[in-house]
Amino acid sequence: MNGVYVSHHPLVQHKLVRLRDMKTEPKKFRELIRELAMLMAYEATADLALEPVVVTTPMGRAQGHLLKEKIGLVPILRAGLGMVDGVWEMMPSAEVWHIGLYRDERTLRPVEYYNKLPVSPTVQVCLILDPMLATGGSAVATVDILKRWGAQRIKFVGLIAAPEGVKRLTEAHPDVPIHVAAIDDHLNEIGYIVPGLGDAGDRQFGTA
Repeated sequence: MNGVYVSHHPLVQHKLVRLRDMKTEPKKFRELIRELAMLMAYEATADLALEPVVVTTPMGRAQGHLLKEKIGLVPILRAGLGMVDGVWEMMPSAEVWHIGLYRDERTLRPVEYYNKLPVSPTVQVCLILDPMLATGGSAVATVDILKRWGAQRIKFVGLIAAPEGVKRLTEAHPDVPIHVAAIDDHLNEIGYIVPGLGDAGDRQFGTA
């Protein structure tokens, strides 16, 4: 599917199956989320713009490149919080802006309860972070918020997606690339990804 990128990296696949395992305890689960976020961010940022620079090494002058664009990380609360540290380790100068959405379990629609974006954009690229792309409602709502804010480039970076969520996000925002580690089979009757891994927030924070 155009604009949808599924990682086939061996390290991603290895860590993903350990993440899925119901025997994985919250501490290890958080570590795996962080490590997978780092790997997914590496793949999702392969097309960032660069500018040429010249630096002086102990042996002379060397030509190279630095990032030209400023990056903003937008974790969708609360599950997206676990992905921030891994991406931040790769890009320590990135800004972090939180958007709080929860899914109404009756309607499965997202409800916004927190938004601390500044008045106008301070970055050129926004990475939306959320481990699960299930119904797609929260992802679509977050992109809506960022576009109204004036974001220039937006990417979704997750771990596991359902076909229904991918379809909803790509139809609503075909200009937003989706980077995930796996696309699973389907959503069940209460909007959970199957086989998925359960509730990513509960498993991170030990609240299941």
